[in-house]
This record gives sequence, structure tokens and C-alpha cells, in this order.
Amino acid sequence: MASTAGPLGPGDAPTVRIARGGSRSTMIWQVLSALALLAMGGIHLYLALTSTGGVLGVLFVLNAIGGLVLALAVLLTRGRLLAVAAVLGLLFLAGTLLSLVLALTVGLFGLRSSLDYELAPTTLVVESVGTIILLVTTVLVVRRTAR
Repeated sequence: MASTAGPLGPGDAPTVRIARGGSRSTMIWQVLSALALLAMGGIHLYLALTSTGGVLGVLFVLNAIGGLVLALAVLLTRGRLLAVAAVLGLLFLAGTLLSLVLALTVGLFGLRSSLDYELAPTTLVVESVGTIILLVTTVLVVRRTAR
């Protein structure tokens, strides 16, 4: 039996959706971001417990707590809250990197550091790479949220 339907028009063609790696790709970047925040916080906690005392030691402990809270937020939130968490994580990590660079160059709050200070080179690498990771995560999340 022949079909009486005419040829398919442009609106009648079947549609194909091409996956762009959406949520799986974003989740990988979220995990990388959380690891970067935890690494940064872990370095600061280690320094506070082993070699850095006084006000700076207290600030390092607060930095470690902030890194943990933001890492959890980047992993556990969704939608607009994830976008907020990613932006805050990016600002937090970039801020610690900027603080270290200032301490190494012109001094910060009357303190001056050097690359000979324990874990300073490691911290520079971790915070630089972490900032880039969080920048990518933030862009991906904000773009996805805007759709």
C-alpha cells in the first residue's frame, strides 16, 4: 500500500542532537577545581601547623577552611549556585596567588617572603594552575547557566 504523504519538508526532517560533552565535561572541571582548592588549602594548613605562626598562621588556617568549603560548594551545588561557587573559588584562589606574588616581590602587610621559604615554589605552581582550572570551570558553568 503506497503512502499518500508527500515529500518531507524542512520542518518534517528528523532532528539529531549532538552532545557537546555538557554535564560530564563540566563535572570533570568541577572535580579538578575542587582538587586545586583542596591542594591550596592543604599547603596553607601544613604551613600553619609546621612553620608559620602568629597572625599569618591563623590566616593560613582560615585559608585552608575557605578552600575546603569552596571545594565542597564547587562539587555539590548545581545551577546558579554552582556558578556563584565557581566564581568565588576563582577569586579566592587568584587572591591567594596574588598575595603570594606580592609577598615575594614588594611585601604584603609588612611581610616579605622568598622562593626559599618552605613550599613557596610549589604553592606558586599549584595556585597558578588552580587559577587556570577554576577560570575554565567558571566559564563553562556560567555559559551553561546562561542557556
